[in-house]
Amino acid sequence: MTMKALDKKCNIIPIIAKSDTVSKSELDTFKANIMAELKSNDVEIYTFPVDDETVSEVNTEMNEMMPFAVVGSREDVKVGEAVVRGREYPWGVVEIENELHCDFVKLREMLIRTNMEDLREVTHKRHYELYRRGKLKQMGITDDGAHPVSLQETYEQKRTEHLEELQKIENDMRQKFVNKVREKDLELKRNEKELAAKYESLRKENNDEKKTSR
Repeated sequence: MTMKALDKKCNIIPIIAKSDTVSKSELDTFKANIMAELKSNDVEIYTFPVDDETVSEVNTEMNEMMPFAVVGSREDVKVGEAVVRGREYPWGVVEIENELHCDFVKLREMLIRTNMEDLREVTHKRHYELYRRGKLKQMGITDDGAHPVSLQETYEQKRTEHLEELQKIENDMRQKFVNKVREKDLELKRNEKELAAKYESLRKENNDEKKTSR
């Protein structure tokens, strides 16, 4: 499920890590099983392009080698008079850059030297395009491809509209606050007048009582 979700977002190149833990015959069977599993689950993996005559032969061969069986190591091991990057076992040494031992060199060549530009183009034209259209759809904008819509321009437009809406809400809240303060101030003034009137009435009544008692 994870790989199926990822195949629309990035280029998937299947590999078998720690391939030195299985025998050659087991590795061939494992490769076939992995490819069959990917195919049965409709997982789209990246395939090296074969339409360019200069690389079609080697890319066809590399496509048939998938998944690549690789071994990793950061240790330098002495083999005879040479020092190589590899993994040392009691029965011998697995050399990382020996094509008879693993597919690391082939994978590196395919990714960095032979097909890097194609990887970039596929990422931009397919994966980014799917991402762009998905984001536009979330914004309620449909892009049929005939008239491409810029995601950056759409984002800036939506951001401006959102900020304007926030400013409008802020202005409305500020005005409501001012109105409430004004209403409260008027209410307080009315109460003050009523209290003053009551005080004056009580004062007059008190004065009249004093005059009557005299």
